Amino acid sequence: MYAVIRTGGKQARVAQGQRLDVELLGKGEGDTVDFTPVLLVDGDNVVATASDLANAKVTARVVGEAKGPKIRGFTYKAKTNNRRRWGHRQHYSTIEITGISQSEHRSAGQERSDQKTERASSSQPAPEESAR
Repeated sequence: MYAVIRTGGKQARVAQGQRLDVELLGKGEGDTVDFTPVLLVDGDNVVATASDLANAKVTARVVGEAKGPKIRGFTYKAKTNNRRRWGHRQHYSTIEITGISQSEHRSAGQERSDQKTERASSSQPAPEESAR
């Protein structure tokens, strides 16, 4: 089972037990964080609708913090004595995925398909839907 989560304006594919660096979350080491997945895949079952994903949850534990690579830059404009050196180093929170859960309630699409199969198997004709 894996999920795709959104955090820090980016998306990442995660599985249980995986560690990854995400943008700073403002949480301390050992705190738990919950993410709402964008996509959830469990074998052949793919959950991608917003109504089904509202009940799904990805739980993670903050393991620590990390720093990204140093980026050094230099700007220069000719003939004006205009030079500027700058640098940047991004800080990240390291998280470990502790669980991916999906609620057991059935979606509206599954309920509708179950009703259609019940109607087809019963001896009564299905009621006609009104035209719009």
